[in-house]
Amino acid sequence: MKYISKILLLSSLLITSLWSCKKDENQVFFTGGTEPVLKSSLASASSLTLTEPDKDLTAFVLSWTNPNYSFTTGVSSQNVSYTIEIDTTGANFTSPKKKEVSLSSDLSKGITIGELNSYAVADLGLKTGMNHNIELRVKSSLANAGVLYSNVIKYTINPYLVVKVALPSSGDLFLVGNASPGGWNNPVPVPSQQFTRLNSCQFELSSLAITGGNEYLLLPENGNWGKKYAIIDNSIAGVDVTGTFQYYTSGGSNFKAPAASGNYKFEINFATAKYKVTKL
Repeated sequence: MKYISKILLLSSLLITSLWSCKKDENQVFFTGGTEPVLKSSLASASSLTLTEPDKDLTAFVLSWTNPNYSFTTGVSSQNVSYTIEIDTTGANFTSPKKKEVSLSSDLSKGITIGELNSYAVADLGLKTGMNHNIELRVKSSLANAGVLYSNVIKYTINPYLVVKVALPSSGDLFLVGNASPGGWNNPVPVPSQQFTRLNSCQFELSSLAITGGNEYLLLPENGNWGKKYAIIDNSIAGVDVTGTFQYYTSGGSNFKAPAASGNYKFEINFATAKYKVTKL
């Protein structure tokens, strides 16, 4: 009886081992891919002076090869996702302002002069009317698989200014309101409540102590209530941290400060008509 039990035990172990081996053989593993090769209809290192009348014209067409992601079962038939990355030369695609254009399974993308200008000014924050060196590459990715990067193409571009909200004619921007240390007193204390102009269309107030839950406005002229930047409706959820703004001579709603008091950074972008408030 013991002999039979041993035979049955050995048989069971053999079957389990064979099943385990069979199971391992059926597992699928990622074996790699080939970095996409990026090409452009416009030679790398070319210079482009962007102009608004040409905004609908194609600046260049990017195309790239399939990375051919492969597994132990062969080349993947799944859709590959692509992202065109655009950044300033020297940033090595690590800039927080890096522009990313996401695509599905396309292997090419035409970029118009207007799109390129928007990437440069609204996203990268480049100054208009002067030359800047930029770099482009393509990132490929597949679910549960590796990320691959293409070669880099470089251009020199000279963007033009286009804004969604009229810039302050004074070139300055100020914050007033009971959310600020200066309250609603106008003119406001400077330089503590005066923005720094970062480029042709972006302003920043790097740090200001805010009283939570109160309100404020942006003024293009310190001491003048007749011109202001405000929002349409401050009762909408989320407008205390981000949203769109407009220029008013009357009407509009005050900006709503975040609920929690503390030090905050204010970012204003006239190219996109967007603002952002970040707690420090």
